[in-house]
Amino acid sequence: MLYFIGLAAGFLLANQSAINAKLGAAVRSPFRSSLISFSVGTIFLIAVFLGTNQHIVPIGTVLSHNPWWIWLGGILGVFFLTSNILMFPKLGAIQTIILPILGQVLMGEVIDIFGLFGAQQHPLTWLKSMGILILFLGIYIAVVLASRGVAKIEEKSDKDHENAVTLNLWRLWGIVAGAISAIQQAINGHLGQLMHSSVGASVFSFLTGTILILLVVIIRDKSFLPKEFHANGQPFWLFIGGVLGAAFVFAAAYLVPQLGTGVTVTLGLFGSIVGSMAVTQFGWWRSPQRQVTRAQIFGIMAMAIGVLLIKFG
Repeated sequence: MLYFIGLAAGFLLANQSAINAKLGAAVRSPFRSSLISFSVGTIFLIAVFLGTNQHIVPIGTVLSHNPWWIWLGGILGVFFLTSNILMFPKLGAIQTIILPILGQVLMGEVIDIFGLFGAQQHPLTWLKSMGILILFLGIYIAVVLASRGVAKIEEKSDKDHENAVTLNLWRLWGIVAGAISAIQQAINGHLGQLMHSSVGASVFSFLTGTILILLVVIIRDKSFLPKEFHANGQPFWLFIGGVLGAAFVFAAAYLVPQLGTGVTVTLGLFGSIVGSMAVTQFGWWRSPQRQVTRAQIFGIMAMAIGVLLIKFG
């Protein structure tokens, strides 16, 4: 059951990226989109917190008796969510999910090997090492080879070269964002243990993230919504990204203490891969519909094998 929760959380995260990207286009700012998503997620988590009658260790006590990084989960969540909103129109659903996997897997294993951020130590075995290599091979096939297969065979101009460099920088950004996401999951999982409540940790994470992105919107965008935006004319699903994100953060905070950071991250990644394929193949949430290529399918199958080796290693 725990494994299914991890897979489902990853699937929801893939859909959240597509929804928030559309919301960002509607409100003309990725930061406004992040603010709406975090606000909705915070309200949802507070409702769950109150509805389940949670008993927690006071947050002031937790913060005063623990390392400074314990409160960073919400800030890292803002970085990851906003990065996804920015990357989605540049890279598409599959690459927006796949590329952060590199950073997530590597950082997840580093966290488990050294017991960082309060995580339980899990040694790196040869089976896990093989799984990581196969995972990287699958990513190379699904991203690099698949991109070559759809590219036109023509002489590259300077503009083409510039576009390729920009695209690779976005891909690198995705890897860094993935590493940030793994750290966020580890911190929120440890905070959940300290507070004796995964829901309470998720509320604190989302609330701090909301405050941060609120300040960014006030300074950068000057207004919460563009004048031409009318909520009544928008589809209802445009505003559910925060709920999906909140479900993912809560699931991670709940699973990390029981499964470890590496396994939790791995399950979420596998669910995200399946979700990104579905979003791309069927054009969910009015995202660009593209046929999933054979190279992508083969690469994703290799990634699935790598995920399983990492999990059972």
